Amino acid sequence: MDFKVAGTKRGVTAAQMDVKVDGISITILAEAFERAKEARLKILEVIEAEIKSPRADISPNAPKILTLKIKPDQIGLVIGAGGKTINEIRDTTGVEDIDIEDDGTVFITGKNGTAEAAKKIIEDMTHEYTVGERLIGKVVKIAEFGAFVALNDTTDGMVHISEIAPFRIDRVESYLKVGDKVPVVVKEIDAERGRVKLSIKDADPNFIKRKSV
Repeated sequence: MDFKVAGTKRGVTAAQMDVKVDGISITILAEAFERAKEARLKILEVIEAEIKSPRADISPNAPKILTLKIKPDQIGLVIGAGGKTINEIRDTTGVEDIDIEDDGTVFITGKNGTAEAAKKIIEDMTHEYTVGERLIGKVVKIAEFGAFVALNDTTDGMVHISEIAPFRIDRVESYLKVGDKVPVVVKEIDAERGRVKLSIKDADPNFIKRKSV
């Protein structure tokens, strides 16, 4: 008889048995469960002596599988032409595997933080910004008419010069420089052109201070 029992101190969670005869008596089955309980409690005692409680996370050297859900019409965006984008994510993060189902379920396998890094890239790529959403961005380009602000590694938005401060400013570079982290709120989304219009003054009217003449 091949008899396996899994469980906790409180009781049995699973059992599996293979026999080469027509069956076994209730007496033998009861004895098998009793011996399995004794062995299980002893094993749990040894485990708890080494580890008092479950670890908050698995070992960084152990493979981890993360999942997330994207819209089916975003699958092409993540994969890219000929798999270029998804291969770039693999190369950049060092993740072991990225598998996308037809319903948009994404399975990411990796270790040493690679799965988390790949998941963040995909989340950033597929994030759909909404009017009124507040974020912290980084200024990546200054122009005469405003500033371009990175919302994540894949999406930039534009802050028009009139949306930088609650007062008139003549030169953007007098108040902002590349690398500045700024609070922004999404004012408008131009889906056709793929543009996100942002405002600093609406996010925090006191962020930009008036310069004395």
